[in-house]
Amino acid sequence: MQIHSKLPTVGTTIFTVMSSLAVEHKAVNLGQGFPDFMMSEELIALVNAAMKNGFNQYAHMNGLPLLRERLAEKIFKLYETKINADTQITITPGGTYAIYTALTTVLQPGDEVIVFEPAYDSYIPNIEINGAKPILISLQYPDYSIPWDEVKSKVNERTRMIMINTPHNPTGAVLSENDIEQLRSIVANTNILILSDEVYEHLIFDAIKHQSILCYPDLLERSFVCFSFGKTYHCTGWKLGYCISSPELMKEFRKVHQFNCFSCDTPKQIALTEFLKNEEAYLSLGSFMQTKRDFFRELMKATPFRLIPSHGSYFECYSYAGFSDENDFDLAVRLTKENAVTAIPLSSFYKNKTDNKVLRFCFAKKEETLEKAVTKLIHIK
Repeated sequence: MQIHSKLPTVGTTIFTVMSSLAVEHKAVNLGQGFPDFMMSEELIALVNAAMKNGFNQYAHMNGLPLLRERLAEKIFKLYETKINADTQITITPGGTYAIYTALTTVLQPGDEVIVFEPAYDSYIPNIEINGAKPILISLQYPDYSIPWDEVKSKVNERTRMIMINTPHNPTGAVLSENDIEQLRSIVANTNILILSDEVYEHLIFDAIKHQSILCYPDLLERSFVCFSFGKTYHCTGWKLGYCISSPELMKEFRKVHQFNCFSCDTPKQIALTEFLKNEEAYLSLGSFMQTKRDFFRELMKATPFRLIPSHGSYFECYSYAGFSDENDFDLAVRLTKENAVTAIPLSSFYKNKTDNKVLRFCFAKKEETLEKAVTKLIHIK
């Protein structure tokens, strides 16, 4: 039997590779982005109650109607944007699924999609499996800002979409108002669509305002905006998220969605509908996680790693150019084996494996976890 792979150059993700190494060597895993502390007991109890109360069958294909209404209310409070819960919001099994479905909805063979690297690892395979071509633009090291002049030079009649991600995974960079204005000027009077990955919308620090596409009606009209409940409520294993778009684009999105997932976890949707009334649970998230970031920063000052500041997400990047010439993958493996601490090499987020001697660490951990990890990093050579 012959199988012609649709992703012939794709192997096992770096997260699986490094997490497996972490288990093998009993290392502190600061690689893959997941909290090691408990989520809300109240939210857990709400899921349990939903199950006991019989909410265990299929939910509406587009998501529980009341949950979508609560999200629309939240969006208006946060961004002063009116969203139609019935025609513009679809609940999805995670943010990554929402991204894949959005791309599959609109891409045709030969289309081009502008992607900024380092990039979340699903973007490029999602584009290629749809027969489209990723146009790769490197963010400017070390602040990982977008080189907008280069973007303008890469736009042509084949450009179907520009993908943005703020706060950014893997670097923690965030977009500014100027970035949005640059984007707006590029797509004006074109058929270019936008995919905005905003799964870390509440994980933003230093009193910086999140520049959501939801704030800009002219951009939302041509955008798919993707979110994650898992990142907001410390339950990444739930794999629940949602996508927001214009009614016209969402109608097409749902055509793909209905034959793929169709319906998402009902008891968790019931629970989230009730829990969304607790605004403090998401409004306090930025300060909660910034405290962890700052705690980790202070600890890391005792190591030879050099900080590359993060302003959002679960992650902060550190340069090791001052003490090693190793490539970042080799150093990440050595750290796991010799120091029992696992990080992610940033070259894994570039298609051509660009190596700036940078590792990504996840600080969404208990303080004792971070202390244990850094204690092992102090004497790295």
